[in-house]
Amino acid sequence: MNTLRPVLSVVAPVFNEEPILPELYRRLRETLDAIGEPWEIILVNDGSRDRSLDIMRELHRQDERVRVISFSRNFGHQIAITAGLDYAQGDAVVVIDADLQDPPAVIAQMVAKWREGYEVVYAVRAQRKGESWFKLFTAHWFYRLINRITGVRIPVDTGDFRLMDRRAVEAMRSLREHHRFMRGLSAWIGFRQAGVEYVREERYAGQTKYPFRKMLRFALDGITAFSYLPLQLATYLGFVIAGLSLVGIVATIILRLSGSQAFYGQASTLVMVMFLGGIQLISLGIIGEYLGRIYDEVKRRPLYLVQETLGLEAPTPSPAGNAVRSG
Repeated sequence: MNTLRPVLSVVAPVFNEEPILPELYRRLRETLDAIGEPWEIILVNDGSRDRSLDIMRELHRQDERVRVISFSRNFGHQIAITAGLDYAQGDAVVVIDADLQDPPAVIAQMVAKWREGYEVVYAVRAQRKGESWFKLFTAHWFYRLINRITGVRIPVDTGDFRLMDRRAVEAMRSLREHHRFMRGLSAWIGFRQAGVEYVREERYAGQTKYPFRKMLRFALDGITAFSYLPLQLATYLGFVIAGLSLVGIVATIILRLSGSQAFYGQASTLVMVMFLGGIQLISLGIIGEYLGRIYDEVKRRPLYLVQETLGLEAPTPSPAGNAVRSG
């Protein structure tokens, strides 16, 4: 039995990736063997409904360096990354998606940067193959928008594909919020960071796990996690509407005293009432998003529940004291 403590850990969240897993393992093993350090691969089964878990078990039987975490249900991609960081034992931990859009060969470049002394090495997408113009457009502007409205500098054109030193991993483990935007948290912790450019490939097989609805929710999590601007916009909008209303009242009084018929009738009144009602509902919705996140935090539920692990010991409690619970 191989008892060497891994120097490199690779964490890959998995959700219905049955046709990809054997190729993912082959490419990761090839890259990690070439680097020449002891390694482990941690596959996190995020409630897959296909044969992904069976394939993970078989990979573990073939190679004990493949470790498996299987959730009790689907908890989401960002939570799966969190679980992988909780269990990883390496001096450096690489997070990579299982769809092979992020080429495992890039890990060697990340390790080279890590050996230069960088504690977070993120992969920058110089080119993105096989993605629609809409996804490219929204991704381009999202990161530029979030950098303007938050105090955290998130590198543009990056995803979750990155390497983190053990110090950075422990810092990430101390952050136990439920609505997680991992690439934002990775930027927030600081440390010495550097990027390596790469070409993002088309998905090897299967369908994307991030349709428009999930992308929108993900973007909302990122904005609300690091910015109060939506709440401030509701306040600013209230002042603007109140100012316009005051101007309208004065104008209406002047016009009526002068005998103008411009503001007689109910149509203009109804339009204004509907407009103000819409603004109020939007403002309440923004406040509700933040309140919902506060509600999720105060319940203090564990971030995830583990049904099964293979080749892994229970992680030590996170520095924040919010211990991971497993079944």
